[in-house]
Amino acid sequence: MLDAFNREYHAPSPGSEVLTTRLYGLLAGSDVIAFLAGDPAVAVALLTLRPNVWYDGPIVLVDELYVAPEARGRGFGSALLAAVESLTRERGGELIEIAVDGADADAHRFYERHGYISTEAGQDQPSFYYHRTV
Repeated sequence: MLDAFNREYHAPSPGSEVLTTRLYGLLAGSDVIAFLAGDPAVAVALLTLRPNVWYDGPIVLVDELYVAPEARGRGFGSALLAAVESLTRERGGELIEIAVDGADADAHRFYERHGYISTEAGQDQPSFYYHRTV
């Protein structure tokens, strides 16, 4: 599904075989978790837990949350997000981070409908995610 996600949005993907190999390795540890929804699976949430100096528990980063086009609007994304929030609380986490492409209006509406905001506490300007390939 992650390969399909990137292809749907015209983003580069190393292909399903490479992603499968990487996921097997990452999921063997305790800081990368995947949730699936549907039978067969039609949605996936992939998250990474990391320590942070500002919080006692881990920060949970939703690396990917994808629902196959034919399954959208049926509650799978909401169910996955609820599972992420539940796991965050179980692990003692207080913050969930999600990076969303600026042009992805559907994702913005989805997360905002679930109470997520794009501003830091006490600020009125949106936060930005910066990156650099090295």
